[in-house]
Amino acid sequence: MIQRSQSPSVRGFFVTGTDTGVGKTLVACALLHALGARGERVVGMKPVAAGAEGGRWEDVEALLAAGNVAARREWVNPYRFEPAIAPHLAAQREGVRIEIPVMVAAFEKLRAGADRVVVEGAGGIRVPLNEREDMGDLARDLGLPVILVVALRLGCLNHAILTAEAVRDLGLRLGGWVANEMDTAMLEREANVITLEARLGCPLFGRLPWLGSPDPATAAHFLRLDALLEG
Repeated sequence: MIQRSQSPSVRGFFVTGTDTGVGKTLVACALLHALGARGERVVGMKPVAAGAEGGRWEDVEALLAAGNVAARREWVNPYRFEPAIAPHLAAQREGVRIEIPVMVAAFEKLRAGADRVVVEGAGGIRVPLNEREDMGDLARDLGLPVILVVALRLGCLNHAILTAEAVRDLGLRLGGWVANEMDTAMLEREANVITLEARLGCPLFGRLPWLGSPDPATAAHFLRLDALLEG
């Protein structure tokens, strides 16, 4: 029987990506599964969701399912918009202003009942939230180390290195990165991974192979939590 670990010093992680559609939700859910398997109480959070299918925000549903702590939906997902467009533009359409303090307050409520909260951003680290703030400002106010999901495909070197620079320019800690093999035909895949390991300056704690129909429980087996938690 798994014994629950002592309350960790790191309250959670902020999962961002080199772009949209790179596998952030899969990695966030896999991380929840892996931490839960260690006996931790974990819950996912999607502060802003843009893009609904049939009235459902699939990434929010996935995060709810992957955690092991019951949480109110409005805490897990304070802001949701139907159009699959940039959050600040979706908010403008509805006459709403996305407020970082609202999301921080929801995070603290989740944190009160969990050992760690895995927060998934929308798009990349500099995606705008309102007229002056972006996802990086939210990550900074949450005080969480950043996990970078890199889709292994042509162009990933530039995207990943620029994102890492942006994270550090914001005064955030880049806690680790995950390589997601989304392009099975990518040339020089191994050389790209080696280059990123040398340049990102943080642990590679997961490498997800092409899974066809990926599920978080399977993806969790490809994460090395020791490299993340000790990095």
